[in-house]
Amino acid sequence: MAYVDSVLQPGEAVKVIGRLHWTIFIRSVLLATLSLLLMVYGDKAIMNSRVGEFIVYAGWIGLAVALVMFLSAAFKRWTTELSVTTHRVIYKRGFIWRHTVEMNMDKVETVNVDQSILGRILGYGTIHVLGTGQGGISGLRGMGSPITIRNAITAR
Repeated sequence: MAYVDSVLQPGEAVKVIGRLHWTIFIRSVLLATLSLLLMVYGDKAIMNSRVGEFIVYAGWIGLAVALVMFLSAAFKRWTTELSVTTHRVIYKRGFIWRHTVEMNMDKVETVNVDQSILGRILGYGTIHVLGTGQGGISGLRGMGSPITIRNAITAR
């Protein structure tokens, strides 16, 4: 159940729920790949030496670190959401310790989306929801489908 479902007001409907993009897993996958290559190299190329054993152990350590990084990214993705309803924009992150920011649609002044070339190709970016006065939800990095989220906020 999404967080937004637990805080909906009567007459309020969810337009879109934004999540972090899958690219947050890239570092852990690259480290796991490198670790597996080290393990294969250490096992095959330098079979009976201490250096080969060291390379294999380094590969195992790298694989363990990659697993921790992957699980951390998965947990972060699972506990972070940006929801757009008919009345509000709601940003939530955290599990036990929770940080939420809610902004009424009436107070939204502008929505900025920053996307790199790779972000445009893969469909992720940074969203800045700026409100009247000094309020806002800023710097939501790595959000998937940022244009869809922006369009849901700006469409009245």
